Amino acid sequence: MVIENNLKRLQSKDLPHIYAFRILDKEGNIKWLEINAALINWEGKPATLNFLNDITERVRMEEALRSSEEYFRSVIENALDVIFILDANGTFRYTSPSIKEVMGYSPEELIGKDSFRYIDPQDLAKVLVVFEEGVQKPGTATKLEFRIRHRDGSLRNIEAIARNLLHVPSVKGIVVNARDITKRKRAEEEMIVLQEQFRQSQKMEAIGRLAGGIAHDFNNLLTVIKGYSQLSLLELKEEGPLKGNIEEIKKASEKVGDLTRQLLTFSRSQVLEVKVLDLNAILRNLEKMLRRVIGEDIELVIFLADDLRRIKTDPGQIEQVIMNLAVNARDAMPSGGKLIIETTNVELDELYAHTHIELIPGRYVMLSVSDTGVGMTPEVKERVFEPFFTTKEKEKGTGLGLSTVYGIVKQSGGDIWVYSEPGYGTTFKIYLPRVDEPQNEEEIMEERLEEALPRGNETILVVEDNEEVRKVTGRILRMQGYRVLEASDGSDSFSISKQHDGPIHLMITDMVMSEMNGPELAKRLTSFYPEMKVLYMSGYVKNFISHQGILEKGMNYIQKPFTVDKLTRKVREVLDK
Repeated sequence: MVIENNLKRLQSKDLPHIYAFRILDKEGNIKWLEINAALINWEGKPATLNFLNDITERVRMEEALRSSEEYFRSVIENALDVIFILDANGTFRYTSPSIKEVMGYSPEELIGKDSFRYIDPQDLAKVLVVFEEGVQKPGTATKLEFRIRHRDGSLRNIEAIARNLLHVPSVKGIVVNARDITKRKRAEEEMIVLQEQFRQSQKMEAIGRLAGGIAHDFNNLLTVIKGYSQLSLLELKEEGPLKGNIEEIKKASEKVGDLTRQLLTFSRSQVLEVKVLDLNAILRNLEKMLRRVIGEDIELVIFLADDLRRIKTDPGQIEQVIMNLAVNARDAMPSGGKLIIETTNVELDELYAHTHIELIPGRYVMLSVSDTGVGMTPEVKERVFEPFFTTKEKEKGTGLGLSTVYGIVKQSGGDIWVYSEPGYGTTFKIYLPRVDEPQNEEEIMEERLEEALPRGNETILVVEDNEEVRKVTGRILRMQGYRVLEASDGSDSFSISKQHDGPIHLMITDMVMSEMNGPELAKRLTSFYPEMKVLYMSGYVKNFISHQGILEKGMNYIQKPFTVDKLTRKVREVLDK
């Protein structure tokens, strides 16, 4: 190259006067020289005058700088974070290529544009305050979060650190290191929702246990009150004030019995009579009644899926769910509106279950009940399923309607979610597991004619740790001709049965007792009396039923509080099996 350039110069050809080339010094090291050449006449002949300058150090520095620049450019251009430089007015002067991923714009499209136009209007004011304060303080760094509008219209959450380098000659700008934290924010929000769902679930479980315990104690008391009031009515032959008083006591006990049944339903301790059902058929049968319940000023719209799959639950309980939700919707629309009921098949995947803490992925039948009423505040929505919580006047509601709905759905293996905002109505979505079993044939219920209470002469062992319940049960049975042995617990029952000479035809035992529970006692005692039948009674059987509220196979059961009629007929039914 050097020789060729020299020949060209001697021939007066046009080429640069200054250029660089490498040489080897005496020790064999490469050095860079810069040559400055000019064409001259030397002794009558063309020649070149060459000035040489050692530029080795300068070249090394330039190479180091170039390498450094390439390194940092590569880092910046391949960084996941976005780096951009703004002037004092907030105009883009530089953006790294990663801006495309975050905002949807290429760097060339943003250079010279006002950065503030892309910030979400709800966050713009705080960003402007921070920016203006930062411009006034050279060298300071500020951290902030805001949302920007992507090219596709979506919002992205940004976490940024802005440093004022306007005073640095080589930069003269606000350097911003920004990161897209949209996924992280979404995950944090989902975690908050899940934590709230878990807290709510734990709260409802605790309230359920409390409600079940209260119902158990109430049912023992109600069994005594109802039993003695009915016995008194049977013994009082003549009409009079005393008979009227006892009838009022009986009526009051029945109302309290309804409340305890609702509490048991909420705590998922009610025994269900499950059947394979067609939810559409139930809604068609209820439609006329629903129209009467909601009134003429509310429009009822029902959408039923043609291919709706079957569910397995208690038909009476699911009817109660629909009626309770309809009544609640009616009360939320005092000036009229629209009630929309819909059924459909749904398949809930892992993603949906991930955001609904108690839900198991799978195939469900969905029942949706929506109204165009007043809606709920977040505070009301949080407590909507709690027993005795109500926004209605005291004389118009007990606060157990939605609690009952919650208990029935949960005990049926399903889930319920409420969606509501003030002024925008409410939607309840119920998910019940789909089944592929054939539907049960419709049972024909025959009205039982008034008939005398059944009697008998068998020997019955009554085991009950509540003395009042034990006494009234024994008295009712003796009145009907049975021989009754009474025991307060398991140990007492063994002692009494050993002293008894003859067979024991039936044992009536409480499910839940402190020393030994009913099933354990029955297992041990039937080894001595293999022919003895067992009838369980309880007001709280949560530990002895499956997740669907079905008693173990072969169990005979009567729910407290029972009436004289129910007890005597159930005893006769079990003995006659």
